[in-house]
Amino acid sequence: MFRLIDVFWAFTLIAILILVGRFVRQRIGVLRSLYIPSSVVAGLLALGLGPGILGAIVKSTVNAEAALAGGIFSETIRAVWAQSPGIFINIVFAAIFLGQPIPGLRTIWRKASPQAAFGQTLAWGQYVVGLLLAMTLLTPMFGLPPIAGCLIEVAFEGGHGTAAGMAPTFTELGFAAGADLALALATVGLVSGVIAGTWLIDWGRRHGHIQVERDALVGDTSDLESQASGEPAHIQTARAKLFRELLIDPLSLNFGFVGLAIAIGWLILEGLRWFEAVTWGRTGFVLLTYVPLFPMALIGGIIVQILLKQTGRTYLISRPLIERIGGLALDITIVTALATISLAVLGDNLVPFLILSVAGIAWNVFAFVFIAPRLMPVYWFERGIGDMGQSMGVTSTGLLLLRMVDPDNQSGAFEGFAYKQLFFEPIVGGGLFTAAAPPLVVRFGAVPVLLLTTALLAGWLIFGVYNCNRIKHQNIPTASP
Repeated sequence: MFRLIDVFWAFTLIAILILVGRFVRQRIGVLRSLYIPSSVVAGLLALGLGPGILGAIVKSTVNAEAALAGGIFSETIRAVWAQSPGIFINIVFAAIFLGQPIPGLRTIWRKASPQAAFGQTLAWGQYVVGLLLAMTLLTPMFGLPPIAGCLIEVAFEGGHGTAAGMAPTFTELGFAAGADLALALATVGLVSGVIAGTWLIDWGRRHGHIQVERDALVGDTSDLESQASGEPAHIQTARAKLFRELLIDPLSLNFGFVGLAIAIGWLILEGLRWFEAVTWGRTGFVLLTYVPLFPMALIGGIIVQILLKQTGRTYLISRPLIERIGGLALDITIVTALATISLAVLGDNLVPFLILSVAGIAWNVFAFVFIAPRLMPVYWFERGIGDMGQSMGVTSTGLLLLRMVDPDNQSGAFEGFAYKQLFFEPIVGGGLFTAAAPPLVVRFGAVPVLLLTTALLAGWLIFGVYNCNRIKHQNIPTASP
């Protein structure tokens, strides 16, 4: 058991590691060219200085009793880090929709339906590919449990945050190695997303698939992210007046709304667990016990945002401050999750890990090249590349690729990409089904879940093709810059 002072020093070390990670990233060109975040570099540095690498080297070259045989971080520090990802991921998801304008569903659907169809196709396809591999290779040949088939979606679509947040679920379901494999897969997805995306952009430009003109250099994605706010002047004025009169720091006020979103999510989850306990839970079938809090925190954020909009109080939340809160929580999640990866587990499952990595990359690239043109009525390359990037790591990867291919947002792809999240995040990529899939596989087996995900994949494909043709024939406008 650790003390509060141990937590203090654990997070002080995280802050220092992030600074060192930033320094290393700026000095190594390949890290900059691949757009690897400083938090990932910091997490890998912490992993290298821990017992798995530095400690193992000291043990093999000196002895097991040497000073650095356990790495430079104490066991107490590592214990704090090990528990941190599952906590801070709730803050990340609670902040996703806070401060974001939520238009009417008809407006969102009109602008985002093609990209929603493609994003859902990517996600359900990752389940289909993963479960097929689990049934044919991973379970019979390597002895992994069938829930290993969920790892591609958890890691690629969900990213490091979701992979870390799902660690307790994997452990409770008897697959503790799943947490380490998911984090390693998320790292592969992040790197391969940038590499594959850059290669595809070059391929698309050479073959004439990119319709917008390239008249700006790739820069930071923050200006793209800010385009989604578009707040009326009276809201900005009201917020400025509020901040002048506040007796607390504006960051504290916004953090309070994040806490409220998490609390609402917790109440929803506990209510669902109670309902399960008094209904089908009596038969022994338990599902919601294994569902973590963070998908519900996301729903809590949506509820808070809707309530503020209905009461005319949206000026109370500053989206830039919410992004800073969520960004800090995500950095902590990534650093601590990577720092506590078990390399021994990864080494024991190296071949399955490589199989899942190659299969996940292959599916995403295949879907982009062959399926996206049939689901996107206009600007298929520009609209699809962002979704492919997101499906291999994080939203910022998708934004980066969008920035590379359409720096001035001539295609309107960013609006569709942003609105799509309302139909996407609550379900997959860290949403409810991401959390529920492993328990469903354990309870019902891989075959029923494979049939379900295959049906959903087919349904979204059919709808996507129909919707694309309908928009083309009726000339219905989608997102426009």
